[in-house]
Amino acid sequence: MYMYQTSGNIAVTDEFVTRFLDFAVGFEEIAGNNNDRTEKIFEDVRNYLSRKKTNETDTQQIRAIKGLIRQCEAKATCRYVGIPEDNIHFQNLPFYETGTIEKKPMSEEDVQLTIELLRKIKPHQVFAAGDLADPHGTHKVCLDVVIEALNRIKGDKDAWIKDCWLWLYKGAWQEWKLEEIEMAVPMSPDQVLKKRYGIFIHQSQKDMVPFQGSDSREFWQRAEERNANTANLYAQLGLTHYAAMEAFVRWKY
Repeated sequence: MYMYQTSGNIAVTDEFVTRFLDFAVGFEEIAGNNNDRTEKIFEDVRNYLSRKKTNETDTQQIRAIKGLIRQCEAKATCRYVGIPEDNIHFQNLPFYETGTIEKKPMSEEDVQLTIELLRKIKPHQVFAAGDLADPHGTHKVCLDVVIEALNRIKGDKDAWIKDCWLWLYKGAWQEWKLEEIEMAVPMSPDQVLKKRYGIFIHQSQKDMVPFQGSDSREFWQRAEERNANTANLYAQLGLTHYAAMEAFVRWKY
């Protein structure tokens, strides 16, 4: 089961929008559909982007297209790793939808949407991003929403919550200190490559992205080197030397 909390639309470059609209127009031509409406959208978007100023907010339509691009990439990655489409959920939490880097604070609607989905799934384990060094703070708000939702469910004494553990992982930034790690999952060379190719499917986030931070490495390189370094640290302690290790810390709510 995979739950995407935000649309991720601000992390898509304008070039990707015109690229996919080009495809949409061409696809309708191949299918023999009347593509006047699609061409009108394409022209409106292209005209807006051609005169768009630095840091100017995208239109709602452009944000929706950028969100759809991220959603399609997410679905493709889930299919690649074997997650059925029925098990993919896109929340598009309201706090994120400002169109700017600065987000709204966590709202009651964000929490209620998350409570509703968690109660529907009744998970035994929840894995959430612990990347609080994320340059624009989205991961922290996402984590705050999950923790608040779990705490409220716990307060309501839902039976399944007693055996639900929350695990935090790292992504593109930093790594847990060795003494903090509570679960380490070994990875084979094949699994390392599968993770790399899964990241590659997110083409809009490959190469150069809007919020790269101070680290010039691509996200897959950061993640791969971090996983390999964690495995090396465990090997230095006398454990089996694996190709990589994914580390988790349990958050006790």
